[in-house]
Amino acid sequence: MSKLLIVIPAYNEEANIARVVNHLITNYPQYDYVVINDGSRDKTAAVCRAAGFHLIDLPVNLGLAGAFQTGLRYAAENGYDCAMQLDADGQHRPEYIAPMLAELEDGADIVIGSRFLTVKKPKTLRMLGSYIISWSIRLTTGRAICDPTSGMRMFNRAMVEEFAQNLNYGPEPDTISYLIKNGAVVKECQVKMGERVAGQSYLNLWNSVQYMIKMSISILLIQWFRKRDTETPYPERSL
Repeated sequence: MSKLLIVIPAYNEEANIARVVNHLITNYPQYDYVVINDGSRDKTAAVCRAAGFHLIDLPVNLGLAGAFQTGLRYAAENGYDCAMQLDADGQHRPEYIAPMLAELEDGADIVIGSRFLTVKKPKTLRMLGSYIISWSIRLTTGRAICDPTSGMRMFNRAMVEEFAQNLNYGPEPDTISYLIKNGAVVKECQVKMGERVAGQSYLNLWNSVQYMIKMSISILLIQWFRKRDTETPYPERSL
Protein backbone atom coordinates (compact mmCIF):
# COMPACT_ATOMS: atom_id res chain seq x y z
CA MET A 1 0.00 0.00 0.00
CA SER A 2 1.20 3.50 -0.81
CA LYS A 3 2.42 5.63 2.08
CA LEU A 4 -0.35 8.24 2.45
CA LEU A 5 -0.39 11.49 4.39
CA ILE A 6 -3.78 13.00 5.24
CA VAL A 7 -3.49 16.79 5.34
CA ILE A 8 -6.12 18.52 7.51
CA PRO A 9 -6.14 22.31 7.02
CA ALA A 10 -7.91 23.93 9.96
CA TYR A 11 -9.01 27.52 10.53
CA ASN A 12 -11.13 28.26 13.61
CA GLU A 13 -12.26 24.63 13.98
CA GLU A 14 -11.95 24.21 17.76
CA ALA A 15 -15.44 22.68 17.89
CA ASN A 16 -14.72 20.04 15.23
CA ILE A 17 -11.02 19.20 15.09
CA ALA A 18 -10.87 16.76 18.02
CA ARG A 19 -13.80 14.73 16.69
CA VAL A 20 -12.33 14.57 13.17
CA VAL A 21 -8.82 13.59 14.21
CA ASN A 22 -9.88 11.13 16.91
CA HIS A 23 -12.11 9.38 14.36
CA LEU A 24 -9.07 8.95 12.11
CA ILE A 25 -6.80 7.77 14.92
CA THR A 26 -9.34 5.27 16.24
CA ASN A 27 -10.73 3.84 13.00
CA TYR A 28 -8.02 4.46 10.38
CA PRO A 29 -4.68 4.15 12.19
CA GLN A 30 -3.01 2.85 9.00
CA TYR A 31 -2.92 6.38 7.62
CA ASP A 32 -0.64 9.17 8.79
CA TYR A 33 -2.09 12.64 9.24
CA VAL A 34 -1.04 16.19 10.05
CA VAL A 35 -3.22 19.12 11.12
CA ILE A 36 -2.24 22.47 9.59
CA ASN A 37 -3.52 25.15 11.94
CA ASP A 38 -3.87 28.13 9.62
CA GLY A 39 -3.38 30.95 12.11
CA SER A 40 -6.69 30.26 13.83
CA ARG A 41 -8.02 32.94 16.18
CA ASP A 42 -9.78 30.41 18.38
CA LYS A 43 -8.43 27.44 20.38
CA THR A 44 -7.84 25.07 17.44
CA ALA A 45 -4.09 24.86 18.07
CA ALA A 46 -4.54 24.52 21.83
CA VAL A 47 -7.00 21.65 21.38
CA CYS A 48 -4.54 19.87 19.07
CA ARG A 49 -1.58 20.33 21.42
CA ALA A 50 -3.57 19.18 24.43
CA ALA A 51 -4.60 16.01 22.62
CA GLY A 52 -1.10 15.34 21.27
CA PHE A 53 -2.17 15.55 17.63
CA HIS A 54 0.42 15.87 14.86
CA LEU A 55 0.36 19.62 14.27
CA ILE A 56 1.98 22.28 12.13
CA ASP A 57 1.00 25.60 13.69
CA LEU A 58 1.21 28.50 11.24
CA PRO A 59 1.68 31.84 13.03
CA VAL A 60 -0.49 33.74 10.54
CA ASN A 61 -3.47 32.91 8.35
CA LEU A 62 -2.26 31.92 4.87
CA GLY A 63 -5.62 30.80 3.52
CA LEU A 64 -6.50 27.35 2.26
CA ALA A 65 -3.92 27.39 -0.53
CA GLY A 66 -1.04 28.24 1.82
CA ALA A 67 -2.14 25.80 4.49
CA PHE A 68 -2.57 22.97 2.00
CA GLN A 69 0.77 23.71 0.33
CA THR A 70 2.40 23.58 3.76
CA GLY A 71 0.99 20.08 4.21
CA LEU A 72 2.19 18.95 0.81
CA ARG A 73 5.66 20.36 1.42
CA TYR A 74 5.73 18.26 4.59
CA ALA A 75 4.61 15.21 2.58
CA ALA A 76 7.26 15.80 -0.09
CA GLU A 77 10.07 16.34 2.40
CA ASN A 78 9.19 13.24 4.38
CA GLY A 79 8.93 10.76 1.53
CA TYR A 80 5.19 10.16 1.29
CA ASP A 81 3.94 8.49 -1.89
CA CYS A 82 0.69 10.47 -1.90
CA ALA A 83 -1.32 13.00 0.06
CA MET A 84 -4.96 13.82 0.60
CA GLN A 85 -6.94 16.82 1.76
CA LEU A 86 -9.46 16.09 4.51
CA ASP A 87 -11.48 19.05 5.77
CA ALA A 88 -11.44 19.81 9.49
CA ASP A 89 -15.20 20.38 9.64
CA GLY A 90 -15.97 16.66 9.37
CA GLN A 91 -17.78 16.75 6.02
CA HIS A 92 -15.21 14.50 4.34
CA ARG A 93 -15.80 10.89 5.36
CA PRO A 94 -12.62 8.78 5.71
CA GLU A 95 -14.32 5.53 4.70
CA TYR A 96 -13.74 6.67 1.11
CA ILE A 97 -9.97 6.94 1.50
CA ALA A 98 -9.40 3.30 0.48
CA PRO A 99 -11.36 3.41 -2.81
CA MET A 100 -9.77 6.75 -3.69
CA LEU A 101 -6.33 5.30 -2.96
CA ALA A 102 -7.15 2.32 -5.20
CA GLU A 103 -7.88 4.71 -8.08
CA LEU A 104 -4.59 6.48 -7.45
CA GLU A 105 -2.67 3.21 -7.44
CA ASP A 106 -4.46 2.27 -10.67
CA GLY A 107 -2.77 5.12 -12.51
CA ALA A 108 -4.52 8.36 -11.60
CA ASP A 109 -2.46 11.43 -10.72
CA ILE A 110 -5.37 13.08 -8.91
CA VAL A 111 -8.53 11.49 -7.50
CA ILE A 112 -11.53 13.64 -6.61
CA GLY A 113 -14.09 12.48 -4.08
CA SER A 114 -17.17 13.30 -6.15
CA ARG A 115 -20.70 13.75 -4.85
CA PHE A 116 -22.10 13.64 -8.37
CA LEU A 117 -20.32 10.91 -10.31
CA THR A 118 -23.28 8.51 -10.12
CA VAL A 119 -25.73 10.86 -8.40
CA LYS A 120 -27.48 13.60 -10.37
CA LYS A 121 -26.40 17.11 -9.42
CA PRO A 122 -29.36 19.11 -8.08
CA LYS A 123 -30.47 22.14 -10.08
CA THR A 124 -30.28 24.67 -7.29
CA LEU A 125 -28.80 28.15 -6.98
CA ARG A 126 -26.07 26.69 -4.76
CA MET A 127 -25.08 24.25 -7.51
CA LEU A 128 -25.12 26.88 -10.28
CA GLY A 129 -21.49 27.70 -9.66
CA SER A 130 -20.54 24.02 -9.87
CA TYR A 131 -22.32 23.72 -13.22
CA ILE A 132 -20.52 26.78 -14.59
CA ILE A 133 -17.10 25.62 -13.35
CA SER A 134 -17.68 22.13 -14.81
CA TRP A 135 -18.60 23.74 -18.14
CA SER A 136 -15.48 25.94 -18.03
CA ILE A 137 -13.21 22.95 -17.40
CA ARG A 138 -14.83 20.92 -20.18
CA LEU A 139 -14.57 23.83 -22.61
CA THR A 140 -10.85 24.35 -21.96
CA THR A 141 -9.70 20.75 -21.45
CA GLY A 142 -12.28 18.50 -23.09
CA ARG A 143 -12.54 16.63 -19.77
CA ALA A 144 -15.78 16.33 -17.84
CA ILE A 145 -15.40 16.77 -14.07
CA CYS A 146 -18.68 16.11 -12.27
CA ASP A 147 -17.79 17.70 -8.93
CA PRO A 148 -15.06 20.29 -9.53
CA THR A 149 -15.61 22.12 -6.22
CA SER A 150 -15.14 19.04 -4.03
CA GLY A 151 -12.26 19.63 -1.63
CA MET A 152 -11.80 15.91 -1.02
CA ARG A 153 -8.86 15.21 -3.31
CA MET A 154 -5.91 12.83 -3.35
CA PHE A 155 -2.60 13.39 -5.16
CA ASN A 156 0.19 11.03 -6.21
CA ARG A 157 3.89 11.70 -5.57
CA ALA A 158 4.42 13.69 -8.78
CA MET A 159 1.49 15.97 -7.92
CA VAL A 160 2.65 16.30 -4.30
CA GLU A 161 5.99 17.60 -5.55
CA GLU A 162 4.32 20.05 -7.96
CA PHE A 163 2.11 21.51 -5.25
CA ALA A 164 5.05 21.64 -2.85
CA GLN A 165 7.42 23.60 -5.08
CA ASN A 166 5.27 25.74 -7.39
CA LEU A 167 3.67 29.07 -6.56
CA ASN A 168 -0.08 29.67 -6.90
CA TYR A 169 -0.93 25.97 -6.58
CA GLY A 170 -4.09 26.15 -4.52
CA PRO A 171 -6.30 23.06 -4.13
CA GLU A 172 -8.94 24.63 -6.36
CA PRO A 173 -10.74 23.79 -9.64
CA ASP A 174 -8.57 26.17 -11.69
CA THR A 175 -5.41 24.29 -10.68
CA ILE A 176 -7.09 20.96 -11.48
CA SER A 177 -8.03 22.35 -14.91
CA TYR A 178 -4.48 23.58 -15.45
CA LEU A 179 -2.98 20.21 -14.54
CA ILE A 180 -5.41 18.37 -16.85
CA LYS A 181 -4.27 20.60 -19.72
CA ASN A 182 -0.70 19.60 -18.86
CA GLY A 183 -1.41 15.87 -19.00
CA ALA A 184 -2.46 14.94 -15.47
CA VAL A 185 -4.80 11.95 -15.23
CA VAL A 186 -7.77 12.95 -13.06
CA LYS A 187 -10.37 10.43 -11.91
CA GLU A 188 -13.44 10.76 -9.71
CA CYS A 189 -14.68 8.40 -7.02
CA GLN A 190 -18.29 8.53 -5.81
CA VAL A 191 -18.56 9.62 -2.16
CA LYS A 192 -21.12 10.90 0.30
CA MET A 193 -20.30 13.86 2.48
CA GLY A 194 -21.50 14.67 5.97
CA GLU A 195 -22.88 17.92 7.28
CA ARG A 196 -20.93 20.43 9.31
CA VAL A 197 -21.82 19.79 12.96
CA ALA A 198 -20.45 22.99 14.49
CA GLY A 199 -19.06 26.31 13.35
CA GLN A 200 -19.81 28.19 10.16
CA SER A 201 -18.54 27.84 6.60
CA TYR A 202 -17.15 30.97 4.95
CA LEU A 203 -19.06 30.02 1.76
CA ASN A 204 -22.24 31.99 2.24
CA LEU A 205 -24.27 32.98 -0.83
CA TRP A 206 -22.22 36.08 -1.64
CA ASN A 207 -18.87 34.35 -1.17
CA SER A 208 -20.11 31.44 -3.30
CA VAL A 209 -20.95 33.82 -6.15
CA GLN A 210 -17.56 35.50 -5.88
CA TYR A 211 -15.85 32.11 -5.83
CA MET A 212 -17.70 30.94 -8.95
CA ILE A 213 -16.79 34.10 -10.87
CA LYS A 214 -13.15 33.94 -9.76
CA MET A 215 -12.75 30.27 -10.68
CA SER A 216 -14.46 30.65 -14.06
CA ILE A 217 -12.31 33.62 -15.08
CA SER A 218 -9.20 31.81 -13.91
CA ILE A 219 -10.03 28.62 -15.83
CA LEU A 220 -11.08 30.39 -19.02
CA LEU A 221 -8.36 33.06 -19.15
CA ILE A 222 -5.63 33.10 -16.53
CA GLN A 223 -4.55 29.43 -16.62
CA TRP A 224 -3.08 29.81 -20.11
CA PHE A 225 -0.33 32.04 -18.66
CA ARG A 226 0.76 29.92 -15.72
CA LYS A 227 4.32 28.63 -15.50
CA ARG A 228 5.11 25.11 -14.38
CA ASP A 229 8.27 23.56 -12.93
CA THR A 230 8.45 19.81 -13.43
CA GLU A 231 12.22 19.59 -13.87
CA THR A 232 13.56 20.44 -10.41
CA PRO A 233 13.60 17.33 -8.22
CA TYR A 234 12.13 17.91 -4.79
CA PRO A 235 14.65 17.26 -1.98
CA GLU A 236 13.59 14.55 0.41
CA ARG A 237 14.54 14.06 4.01
CA SER A 238 13.67 11.16 6.26
CA LEU A 239 11.39 11.45 9.30
